[in-house]
Parts: sequence; C-alpha cells; structure tokens
Amino acid sequence: MTARKSGSRLETEIERCRSEGQWDKIPELVRQLSAKLISNDDLGELLLGECKLQTYLKENPIKQGASPRGPRPKLVEVRKHLTAALDRGNLKADYLQEASLLMAKLCYVEGEYRDALGHYSHVNLDDMQLGGAPVYRLSMIAEAYATKGLCLEKVPAASPSLSNKNTGSPSSNRSTTDREQEIITCYEKSGDIALLYLQEAEKALSAGMQNRSPKPGPTAQDLELGYFLETGLQRAHVIHFKNGNLTRGVGRFREILRAVENRTTQSLRMTIARQLAEILLRGMCEQSYWSPLEDPPTVSPLDDPTRQGHTHSKNYSLSRRPRVYSGENLFCPQENTEEALLLLLISESMANRDAVLSRIPEHNNDRIISLQSASVVYDLLTIALGRRGQYEMLSECLERAMKFAFEEFHLWYQLALSLMAAGKSARAVKVLKECIRLKPDDPTIPLLAVKLCIGPLHWLDEGECFAKMVIDMGEKAAEFRAKGFLAVGLVYSLKATDASLRSTQEEYQRKALGAFQRAQSLSPTDHLAAFYLALQLAVSRQIPEALGYVRQALQLQGDDVHSLHLLALLLSAQKHYHDALNIIEMALSEYPENFNLLYTKVKLESMCRGPEEALLTCKHMLQIWKSFYNLTNPSDSGRGSSLLDRAIADRRQLNAMTLPDFSDPETGSVHATSIAASRVEQALSEVASSLQSSAPKHGPLHPWMTLAQIWLHAAEVYTGMSKPAEATACTQEASNLFPTSHNVLYMRGQIAELRGNIDEAKRWYEEALSINPTHVKTMQRLGLILHQLQRYSLSEKVLRDAVQVNSTAHDVWNSLGEVLQAQGNAAAATECFLTALELEASSPILPFTIIPRAL
Repeated sequence: MTARKSGSRLETEIERCRSEGQWDKIPELVRQLSAKLISNDDLGELLLGECKLQTYLKENPIKQGASPRGPRPKLVEVRKHLTAALDRGNLKADYLQEASLLMAKLCYVEGEYRDALGHYSHVNLDDMQLGGAPVYRLSMIAEAYATKGLCLEKVPAASPSLSNKNTGSPSSNRSTTDREQEIITCYEKSGDIALLYLQEAEKALSAGMQNRSPKPGPTAQDLELGYFLETGLQRAHVIHFKNGNLTRGVGRFREILRAVENRTTQSLRMTIARQLAEILLRGMCEQSYWSPLEDPPTVSPLDDPTRQGHTHSKNYSLSRRPRVYSGENLFCPQENTEEALLLLLISESMANRDAVLSRIPEHNNDRIISLQSASVVYDLLTIALGRRGQYEMLSECLERAMKFAFEEFHLWYQLALSLMAAGKSARAVKVLKECIRLKPDDPTIPLLAVKLCIGPLHWLDEGECFAKMVIDMGEKAAEFRAKGFLAVGLVYSLKATDASLRSTQEEYQRKALGAFQRAQSLSPTDHLAAFYLALQLAVSRQIPEALGYVRQALQLQGDDVHSLHLLALLLSAQKHYHDALNIIEMALSEYPENFNLLYTKVKLESMCRGPEEALLTCKHMLQIWKSFYNLTNPSDSGRGSSLLDRAIADRRQLNAMTLPDFSDPETGSVHATSIAASRVEQALSEVASSLQSSAPKHGPLHPWMTLAQIWLHAAEVYTGMSKPAEATACTQEASNLFPTSHNVLYMRGQIAELRGNIDEAKRWYEEALSINPTHVKTMQRLGLILHQLQRYSLSEKVLRDAVQVNSTAHDVWNSLGEVLQAQGNAAAATECFLTALELEASSPILPFTIIPRAL
C-alpha cells in the first residue's frame, strides 16, 4: 500500500515535470520510481529516453530547413532507451503510444522520415484522446502532428517504401491536392492542439504556484514553444499563401489570434497580427473583405484563379479545442483597414511593453530585434492611418515609439512627417532638427524645415538658417542646392513684405532677387525658380521683366495655377483687364474650386463686365464653398441667403437658384467668436481688397475664413454699387464668423462712409487699426477722413506711416499729395502725385502678394 502511494506521488511529480519541461529532474525521479516500483522499469526507459531527447534538442536546436546528418552519440542512448521500452511490451497502452511518438520524433531528428511515418501509422494519431489527457501529452500530440506534416513534405508522394511499410501516407495514385490537404490538416491540428496545450500548461503552472511553498520556481515564462510546436502554429498559413489561397491563410491567422492569449505565444501573436495587418492593407480590398465572425467565401478574388478548384477547406474536428475569446458586445471590425488598425495597435502595445532598451553590449542583439519589430509595426501604422488621414493619431503613436528612437533616424523622420501632416508644425521643426543632427548631409530635411518655417509658422529667421544649411552643403546638396537658394529667396521676400522701413524692404527685395536668380541659373528647368523670380520682379514693379520670366515658367509647366494667376495680375498691371480675365477663366477651367482665382475674377468682372457679373461669381463661390467643405455655418443670421439673388434678379433670370442655407440654429456664433479671438491676425488678409489670407490654414478655421472672405467680397461689390443695406448684410455675415477681424471693421467703415457718417467711419477705422496697425487700406481711408476733418498734420502722419508700410500703394501717395496740397506744400504734393501716377501705371487689380509664397 505504501509503495502504491509512493508510486502515485512520484508519478504525479513526474507528470508535472514533463508538463513544465523540467527535464533535469527526471533522472532522479526515475531512480526513485525504479526503486519503489520494480514493475515500472519500462516506464523508466521511456522517461529517460524522452529526457535525453528533449535535452539534446534544447542544446542543439533544429534549424529551419533541414536536419543535419552525422554521428550523434547522445541520440544513440535515446534510441537504446526507447527501443527497450517498445520491445519488452510491458508498457500500458497510453505509455506505449508515447514511446512510439518519441521514436518517430527521434527518427525525424536523425533524418529517417519514412521510419517516422511508419511509427505514426502504428499509433494512429487521430484516435488519441484529447479530453482528460495530461498536459504533457497534449504537447506530444501537437508535436507529432507537426512532425508528421514535416515528414510528408520531405518524402515524395509516390515513394514505394511508403506503400511497402503501410505507413498510411499517400499512395502513388493519390493526387497532389489530396496530399497537400493532408499536410495542411496535420499542421492545423498541430497548431490547435499546441494552443490548447499552452493554455492548459499555463493554467496548471498558475495553480501549482499557488499550492506550492513560496520559494523560487518555474514561472509561466519558462514554457518554450520549441521547433515542432512553432512549426505547427506557423506552417499551415505559410503553405496556404504559397499555394495562392489567401482566404484560408487569413482564416488561419484569425483562428490563432482569437484563441485566448498566454504568455508563451505573445511574441508569435505579435508577428501573426503584424503579418495579417500587412495582408489586409496590401492584398485585400473592401470588396473582398469578410468579417472575422463570418465563414470565408468559397470563391474569392484573393485566391489564385488557376487553383480555384483546389482551395483547401477545413475538414477536420477535434474532441477538444483551444479556448477562444467570447462574450457580449465584443468589438468586431467591419472593413479591412479597421481590422488592420486594430491588429497594429495591439502589436504596438506588445512591442512597447516588451521593448529592450538597455544599451549594454550583452543586450545589443535583443535591442536590435526589438527595434526592427517595432519599426515594421510603425511603418504599417503609417500606411493604415495615412489612408484615413488620421495624422493626429499617427503622430501620437510615433511619439510612443520614441523610447526606441535613440540615434534611430527612421523613427525620428517618420515622427517629423506625421507632425507636419497633423499640423503640429512647431514640434515638427524641433524633431527635424534632431533628424538633421542624425543625418547632416541630407539636404531634404532642412528643406522640409524651411517649408514649415516660411509657411504655417512664419519663423523667417529660423527658415533662413535652415535654407543656408542647404546652400552651405555645396556640391553635396547636388540638385537641392537650387532649392536652397529658392528657399532663402522666399525668406527674404517675406521679410521684405514684413519690413516697416522702406530701406529695409528694398534691401530684402534686392537679396531675394539675387537668390532667385541664382536658383534659376542652377536649375533652369525648374518652373518654380522662374515663377518666384517673376513674382519678386512683379512685387518690385519691374513688370516687363516679370512677364518674361512668368512666360518662361509657363513654358516649363503650362498648367501651374500660380503662374497663370501671376500672368493675369501682370496683365492687369498693364491695364489689359479683358486679357487678364480671359487668363483667369482659363485657369478656372483647370482649377474650378480655387478661391484665390475666383477672388481675382470678382475684381476683374466688376471692372470689365459690371458688378452684376461679379455678384454672380460671389454666389457661385458660396455654392462651391458648401459643396467643397460640406460644413454648416456657425452663424445663425440667415440674412444673407437672398442678398445676391435680389441684386442680380433684374439682370439675370435666376429665381430658380437659391443661395446655400448656412444656418444652424443649434450652433450659433459662439464657436466662431471663440476661435477668432486668438487667430484674427492670421485669419484674414492684410490686404482688404483681396481678402485672401496669406496666413496658414489652421485646420477647421480655414473653411470659415474662406466663407468670411466671400461675404466681404460681396460687400465690397455692393459698396461699389452704392447699396449700403446689402453691403451691411453681407458684412454682418462675415462679422458673425470673425467679429474682431480688421477686414470686417474696415468694411463697416467703408459702408459708414457710403452713408455719409464720417464720425462713425472714423471710429470703425480706428478700431480696425487697433487690431492691425499696419493695414494700409484702413490707414489710407482714415487719413482721408482726417483730411476732411481738416486735421492735416495728423492726416499727413497717418498717410506717411502707410507709405512706410507699403511704398507701392498709389492710392496712399495720391491721398498724401492731397493733404500736402491742402497744407500749401505744392512741391511735395506734386512729387506725391507724380509718384502715384507712376505707381498706378503698374498697379495690378489685386496686390501681387496675394499669391502664396511657399516652398
């Protein structure tokens, strides 16, 4: 009785060690078992053979591909033990099956694949019960299926030896397709049982740790997949994809991922999730996608059409399957990008959790592998989120990758690009500085920084530094050196516009012209170099020279919208208004939704065809705005809906057309008021007549800014028609969007002047200048009102300040001449009038600076 109890305890301990892979303890337990229960000597042989085989495989892991041949003294001992256990026939049926499985495994390791298949035919794997089986036996069965699949792949289908040995493998007349199906079934069964084994082993380990004394012992992380279990989990989908059966391969991926996770398979799950995400992103479209909870389609465009009749379906069942995640209200993706994103976010979480960050030499290889794995995940996230335009989310993901990014250019650069796309320009510049440090010889990186500095940020000094970096690279910058001169020219051009002193403006204009000329000489086929040289010449009022270069730019790229726009403005500067309008209409045929062109068209139509045509264009702009942005106006005035219709009804039969309804009773104007307060200086143009913002487009603000510009253009047309009521209503629409805009206040002053309310107009102009002290149009109108009020000294000061801001504004020079004449200073007044005449002869319909200057 005591012997039986002792044997039962020992057997339990042996089973636990086999389940946990503690092979170093098996010899001592076998010695104790043999001393207590003499009848179990054959079990001892089995255990010793298994122990030595597993130890050998741990010390000499099998490489993917083939099993090396040669003398193996340790395997001779393994065969001796297993042969003794099998030949004596004293083992119970279950242990006899285990001995055959181990012998087949030994045969595979030694390269005797046919012998291994012979042992599997005697065991009949499909008859081995999974229900109630010990944990270690689940591992043995899973490994046996994987090994059988490996042997079937290595042994020719028509091998006579297989038939002679009655191995149960395919006979010579069996089709290749059936044989492939049998191999895939072996691997799929192996994978399913391997998942079941790992789940049960982890559960048993957790229970054992709770029941044992608190001393150091094995943890769940000590479990290892090993070559055979890993093959079983990964080989099936590899064959599916190799055979062109993506549908079944994707299905197999999903089956593995739906199984309840355990620590041993975390790395494998991350790899599979990443691979599946890549397939979903690159190999599957929305039409061929099916939900993970649905059965895969029998015929799919994903699969190789030449093998449509040979697609393999799952045709086996197991008495016990691995547990899968289930429950109510579980999230299930509905399309391929959604599923790919879910998989990648899971992979990213696992990569961050398991990151190896240590820089000590011993961890170098692990750190490199960890970095490479994470980089692949983040690259795929870039594809998935980039398709959806989710750059904000992408930048947040890449920020989490910065723990990997020490001295890693690729991740820094990806973060910089994502921040640029997300509109986080200031942070993007900081990240680009780090990219420049990591890769100082790459001219494209400082050029990207220049693009941000002279565009949304308007950091002109920083932009100049970045541009000079490219120039200083010399020959190393190659063709990008011309871009460097182009960038520094744009910086100087913008500095000239910002400068308050005329001497400073002229100095920067001279530098800008020199830089653009150098860029054009270095890259004579670059249309941008010719275009910006033409633009700078136009700003400097060298109209004939500018026309020559803009025509050169159009010869290089005939459909460039900015070159066409500049040509129209140059023609208008030469008073060829009808030709300019024709150019604008030609450009609009290519770019019908370009509001900048439409604003210019309104001004030209007012002069060439009358204000009614200009109002038609304003109405057309409102319709484009609604269809283009598909937004609802936060203002709730509703008063502008019929304004333009009333104005053009007498001349055009447009009663059937109605303006878009921008009203939204629930939104009101609170949102517009709040966002305007901090950004009004950037929201609208410094040139009231153009109303085209030279400031950056800050995401959601831009649509409302565009709408406000349209209403102010309409108000300006009504002012020219001497219709103050309609002009007031249009201005109110713009005011609901940007109530503190200097352009809105300027227009209110214009309307007050139209009504003869000089004091009210003066108040509006003063309020506009309190917001934007350098708004030239407002300064000019205020100077004239002060002149009417006979406050000549103050009027002269205001107008002279306006000339300092913009020395090419002929209206200001003319007004200054009138003030000087009223003061009796005839000589100075005459000089001002002559300057005004000279400037007016080259003055475009709208300022040249309405054309954006960006790299």
